[in-house]
Amino acid sequence: MYRKDLKFSLWADFIERDYLDNEFKKLIEEKIINGATSNPAIFKNAILSSDAYIAQLESLPEISAKEKYEAVAIYDITKAADILRPLYDAGDDGYVSIEVDPFFCDDAEATIAEGKRLFSTIDRPNVMIKVPATEAGYQAMEALSAEGIPVNATLIFKKEQAVACAEAFKRGTALYGSKVDTVISVFVSRVDRALDKILAQHNIETALTGIYNSAAIYDAIESMQVAGCRALFASTGVKDDALPAYYYVEKLLAYNSVNTAPIDTIKAFDKYGKKEKALPIDPAVIEEHMQKVASIGIDLDAVLQKQIDDGLQAFKDAFQEIMEAL
Repeated sequence: MYRKDLKFSLWADFIERDYLDNEFKKLIEEKIINGATSNPAIFKNAILSSDAYIAQLESLPEISAKEKYEAVAIYDITKAADILRPLYDAGDDGYVSIEVDPFFCDDAEATIAEGKRLFSTIDRPNVMIKVPATEAGYQAMEALSAEGIPVNATLIFKKEQAVACAEAFKRGTALYGSKVDTVISVFVSRVDRALDKILAQHNIETALTGIYNSAAIYDAIESMQVAGCRALFASTGVKDDALPAYYYVEKLLAYNSVNTAPIDTIKAFDKYGKKEKALPIDPAVIEEHMQKVASIGIDLDAVLQKQIDDGLQAFKDAFQEIMEAL
């Protein structure tokens, strides 16, 4: 692991074919990362902007756009899984995630069927099926983990979502009869980007709401003690130039957790970031800040719900753009 003493892992939130053949391997060899994640937006940028995919796409027969997308995505995820396999075999994570069709986010049966099909097609034990945290998603998380399929629950902004994911994993692993590795992906920086301009106008400290919201969710996940389940902090790239690139990785370094970050963020953290445990944070400190946020009329629950809705839509939009391009 990246920090074995803390059971802390650092994963790369990026997939692209040339990168997998080069820098990805170097980051693993240097023990900087030990896993990877992907999503429709990441694949959209890779497939539509990299020449590495042209030959494969031109060689494919007359099949649907989604079948073309899956052929490309499955190739990359399989390659990443094989590169990471020695880590997995050594008990040092080695996972890579692939997301189900985001248009299935409200269809439990379709999500379950696609999750099983993707896991079976890729046929690698170190692949996680990524499922959005919706009502249908919770059903899918239980069903997939009940078959021993590792799951990455994604787009978590609220504590209630995280608890529902953990409960689904607890039920699923009980049915499976053994530990199943799962992660609950808590999105961080998007919360601060939505609020910080308003907070600054009222002299309330910025770049903290996302941290504190995530810290409270981490506490909830840890308190449930679901075997094999960890908090994963996502959306940890920095958009504010006033913050160091590694800010959200450093501030959320926690026992039994994962952070998935852009490559530049990872490099900055490896070179400059503090490697000391930052969580848990005193609940009283978190509550004091949240009361300040509420005192200026901000409905944090509504802000978080908008982030959930916008995140789902962004994944759908990215997926649709790929379909149209292919």
